Amino acid sequence: MPNKIIDMKITINDHRKLSAIQEEFNTIFPYLKIEFYSKPSKLGGASTKKLIKHHNKTLGECRTIQNKGHITITSKMTVVDLEQRFGDVYGLGIQVFRKSGKVWLETTVTDGWTLEEQNTQGESLSKSSS
Repeated sequence: MPNKIIDMKITINDHRKLSAIQEEFNTIFPYLKIEFYSKPSKLGGASTKKLIKHHNKTLGECRTIQNKGHITITSKMTVVDLEQRFGDVYGLGIQVFRKSGKVWLETTVTDGWTLEEQNTQGESLSKSSS
């Protein structure tokens, strides 16, 4: 993926399941995942697991701002920008996680990195531990 800007549009409406959004995101960024929370985490702060929304819920059941539309995600977007856009435009709290071997780590310390940088780091960490 280096030097190639990847764009994706995710449709946001009340009927889409959280799992569908997660799968769509993960096909472009296989070493990253997003989790949905009932409240957005504080900037640079870790999210608490008890606030994670169940994957079978729909967006309509989880969000506080009922806008419909698309969210455009690019590989050059930072994690903090992505998390803010979901929160500001659609009232959805999300947290990005990066794969590190067999575990998923919250990216709170590296939220200023681009999605491409996060995904590349996840790939190298996962390959070096296998």
